[in-house]
Amino acid sequence: MVTLAASEHGDGPALVLLHAFPLHAGLFSGVVPRLTGWRVLTPDLRGFGSSPLGDDEPAMAAMADDVVALMDERGIDQAVLGGVSMGGYVAMEMLRRHPGRLRGLLLVDTKAGADAAEAAAGRLATAEAVLREGSRVLTPMLDVLLGPTTRRTRPEVVATVRRWLDEADPATVAWALRAMARRPESFSTLTDGGVPLAAVVGEEDALSPPADAEAMARTRPGSAVLVVPGCGHLAVLEDPALAAGALRSGLASLV
Repeated sequence: MVTLAASEHGDGPALVLLHAFPLHAGLFSGVVPRLTGWRVLTPDLRGFGSSPLGDDEPAMAAMADDVVALMDERGIDQAVLGGVSMGGYVAMEMLRRHPGRLRGLLLVDTKAGADAAEAAAGRLATAEAVLREGSRVLTPMLDVLLGPTTRRTRPEVVATVRRWLDEADPATVAWALRAMARRPESFSTLTDGGVPLAAVVGEEDALSPPADAEAMARTRPGSAVLVVPGCGHLAVLEDPALAAGALRSGLASLV
């Protein structure tokens, strides 16, 4: 377990937002001010941003336990947990390990399935490559993290994500890739978890497309699926105003 760096904004019921791989809590800088009426906590997951990596074996469980420790530190008994991509995997692992700490789940541009063998092998190969060659091997991710509309019309977002990819710590990147490759499927966890959920997805998300959001929503009948037009896998960064509106609608369906 490590102590996570985290920022807080606002007052109200607790909302913990977990960022995507291989980024940090700055992913949410445009949406957090728009989530009025919530006490929003945005941690850097272990090894990313200002949080230490620690020496635990790579596992979603370690990341989930870090978040629980952060909630304990901040005096938060229960929270709505929101996760983008890898952050969604951590949120679902929290539901598996610590179901009593969640009021609801806001699953953003993520999926509940485990990696197929080929995808897991690809993550492990990338982990080895980044340790050998550095974070420049992540540059091709730009084409799948950002939707075509963003790549065509939002150069400032492309430049920001390119910089964040370059800044990612290779040891942390390798650790997280290995943890994601080993993660279990979470459909059964969502079905049995007993908490409401909402799914938010970029219309142009090629990594976790709307079909994945709909599949997660089907585990809890009546769950909302909210699509953010003109955005890809990082909708919360690509169009913060539209994404924040979707997040607010999702949160309203949970409480």
